[in-house]
Amino acid sequence: MSYTPPRVAVVTGASRGVGKGIAIALGAAGMTVYITGRSATRSDMQLCGQPLPGTLAETAAAITAAGGQGIAVPCDHSDDAQVRALFEQVREEQGRLDLLVNNAIALHENLIDPGPFWDKPLDMTAMLDVGLRSSYVASYYAAPLLLQTGTGLVVFTSSYGGVCYMHGPAYGAQKAGGDKMAADMAIDFEGTGVDCVSLWLGPQRTERSAIAAVARADAYGDIMQSGETPEFNGHVILALLDDPQRAAHSGKTLISAELAQDYGVTDGDRQPPSYRKMLGAPQQWHPARVK
Repeated sequence: MSYTPPRVAVVTGASRGVGKGIAIALGAAGMTVYITGRSATRSDMQLCGQPLPGTLAETAAAITAAGGQGIAVPCDHSDDAQVRALFEQVREEQGRLDLLVNNAIALHENLIDPGPFWDKPLDMTAMLDVGLRSSYVASYYAAPLLLQTGTGLVVFTSSYGGVCYMHGPAYGAQKAGGDKMAADMAIDFEGTGVDCVSLWLGPQRTERSAIAAVARADAYGDIMQSGETPEFNGHVILALLDDPQRAAHSGKTLISAELAQDYGVTDGDRQPPSYRKMLGAPQQWHPARVK
């Protein structure tokens, strides 16, 4: 009987929140999941003056407990050398890569404060470095491994903020930029067996949103009841990875809740709604190509 090695994924920004939930869902499917972040064994992150829990060590243990293998790799995604070393480690230890989830982003603790961008700290622009640029760099170093595997998938975690006002211009630019980056990368991957999509998540039930629900009850008070679990989005990504017609989605910006309905994926006993009518629809990219 031949041995089929577990599929291998890299999920960036997985100390907590969306990345953590996605990584655990992948682990539950038996995958080997490399996770990155800066909070290796302790968290110094804060939101609204409250500490944000979550570490890579905790996420890796949860992945393994779910049935996969969690491998924590501390990585500052503002440092290209550390990102290169991450994928060199994957190559040396696994020799393949099936899935990259570009999720790392530098979410500023003042992100959800009310007010215009000029009243907020200038370093809010870190989202354009760790969030947009870092996704390009991770994809750059992941590409040779994905191409070697020949059936790989790159997913950008994004949001409706790519087309509507959400949390200010830096956040919106990061999301819109990721959507376009995924579309253009998909063109470069054409004919290789590697696909690339951007996935709009709905409101997420995370450690961060639990604090936001208290600090900004006016805007986020019901998020912990109505939001999606990050694990739900991990199951959607798995369904997409396994879809034999996946190439038809490559280059598109997709709404996670709509994709879930197509694949029959639920969030526990509920079907999260699409916010297309309320917040907007993904961009339709022009088919022209200038090379």
